[in-house]
Amino acid sequence: MLPDHNYTKWSNRLAFDIALRLENSGEDIKEIMLRHNVTAQHIAAYSKDPLFQNKVTAYRDEIRDKGVTFRIKAKAQAEELLKTSWVLIHSPDVSAAVKADLIKSTVKWAGLEPKTDAPEGVGGGGVRILINLGGGTVSAPLIEASAETADAA
Repeated sequence: MLPDHNYTKWSNRLAFDIALRLENSGEDIKEIMLRHNVTAQHIAAYSKDPLFQNKVTAYRDEIRDKGVTFRIKAKAQAEELLKTSWVLIHSPDVSAAVKADLIKSTVKWAGLEPKTDAPEGVGGGGVRILINLGGGTVSAPLIEASAETADAA
């Protein structure tokens, strides 16, 4: 069994459930507290946390503007599943292949993959130097360098 890690005092899912309740669209507060294993004192303390307030406000705005949609619920769930991903990546019981897939997926979801918008055959970040020695036409060869040609040299 993997260890249970709590990286924050409250979860995004709790903030989402509170936002739903405040928008008259979610469960009763007692059901929320029971599911999240929190007390009224916890909720009172979290409500003073500016990060929690901002998260609840953002969820409320999204619920009001877009309604309660599958996408909003999936987003909240995905954020919670990052905790499970973290635990699996750091567990010695999980294979390297699974860890690599989780890491690649996390990088992709975070939008941290390198951008490859350049057309095929065109190296990104290359340098092009043109030397004009004063004539009306350029007869000197063009010197080009890119990361690929610099590595090959």
